[in-house]
Amino acid sequence: MAAAETQRVNPDSVGKPTVIVDDLYVTYRVMGPKPAGAKNDGASALSRLLTRKNAPGLREIKAIQGVTFVANHGDAIGIVGRNGSGKSTLLRAIAGLLPPEKGTVFTDCQPSLLGVNAALINSLSGEQNIVLGGLAMGMTPTQVRENFDSIVDFAGIGSFVELPMNAYSSGMSARLRFAIAASVSHDVLLIDEALATGDAEFRRKSEERIRALRDQAGTVFLVSHSLGVIRETCNRAIWLDAGAMKMDGDVNEVLDAYEAIVEK
Repeated sequence: MAAAETQRVNPDSVGKPTVIVDDLYVTYRVMGPKPAGAKNDGASALSRLLTRKNAPGLREIKAIQGVTFVANHGDAIGIVGRNGSGKSTLLRAIAGLLPPEKGTVFTDCQPSLLGVNAALINSLSGEQNIVLGGLAMGMTPTQVRENFDSIVDFAGIGSFVELPMNAYSSGMSARLRFAIAASVSHDVLLIDEALATGDAEFRRKSEERIRALRDQAGTVFLVSHSLGVIRETCNRAIWLDAGAMKMDGDVNEVLDAYEAIVEK
């Protein structure tokens, strides 16, 4: 399996490439039912290892199949498709969390992946997670202090900031994740359904922040089942179907075509 490669691109101005995905394939291997009579002993496992054969019942799922595109500074790209179409897998591959089976991902920086499962430490308070998250994203301690109140306000968690994260609802946790990540300008920000758990006010603030990140010549990728959010925040959309790229282009053209198929 080929390792993910990263090539540094020098983006001197808006419009320069930030992410290049070239003929990308990502394959998952999962255990399925074992055939009747299949052995499950150490000798059989050693034999398969030496001969590089898959274990009985091991299935390959081709999550991404031959996807190619270039993202530029200033792009906000919505990723759409049915459940299981490979949207989250594509983001994880761009972030360098999944190695390609074939093809390459080039980036001009380390992309920041924000999702509903983004790691925060549940046993620590919101305050402690804001400090650790800010430092992890490259803030200085002074910058963390300067941004602390605005992060709490953006997340709308109030006095809950003093409580451990395991006392938060899933919506509060997701809002805090987004608020921490959005407090820093990112060259490439990957957002996976992080806006789905907020109320109307939080979604409005989040959409405004995504537009601000885009205007700052960053690149934003957004996976969301809310086509309205994508229309409001993105200038471009990529439609995935069964891991393959169905369409890439102007956000309204792609979403109109996607909705026409979904409504059938």
